[in-house]
Amino acid sequence: MEPTDTDERPEPVAIPHTELSSDALRGVIESFVLREGTDYGRHEVTLDSKIAEVQRQLERGEAEIFWDPASESVQLIARRRLGRGREA
Repeated sequence: MEPTDTDERPEPVAIPHTELSSDALRGVIESFVLREGTDYGRHEVTLDSKIAEVQRQLERGEAEIFWDPASESVQLIARRRLGRGREA
């Protein structure tokens, strides 16, 4: 059954990166990095370097992983995009 405008959409759920296995975490980060398509300028940045940087952002609390039950997808979101007032 398709959701209607009157159906409540479930809120995304934060998933602590420490709760994922190393393989699952790498998969989430790799998927994010590959679809992000960021231009790094004149210098090529390796996939492993990009993954390591995102992992550091997660460890520093600068990014969070969310499970969206409505779309059944995982998203990685920078804290600055989450808006003010959100506390870890």
